[in-house]
Amino acid sequence: MGNRLYVGNLSYSTTRESLEAAFANSGDVREVAMPTDRETGQPRGFAFVTMGSSEAANNAISQLNGMMLDGRSLRVNEAQERPAGGGGGRGGFGGGGGRGRY
Repeated sequence: MGNRLYVGNLSYSTTRESLEAAFANSGDVREVAMPTDRETGQPRGFAFVTMGSSEAANNAISQLNGMMLDGRSLRVNEAQERPAGGGGGRGGFGGGGGRGRY
């Protein structure tokens, strides 16, 4: 098992500090990343927490999965790596349009 955890069902009012404090009881917290919406800057309701060891990560899952934080029941599990090459292009359309020269 890896050290990186996915934390879902977060309240939009949950702060990085409060999340780090909750996880600190399970072991060494190396990083807390809380993605935000690109346009609004608001939290997206999930986070990634990197623990110092796989043992600390296992402790966090068993202790915090289902725990209430800021009125929401946390969902904590091992983070899944995204498959390589994600993203995607802009489609195969384009060009043309307008009038040609006569």
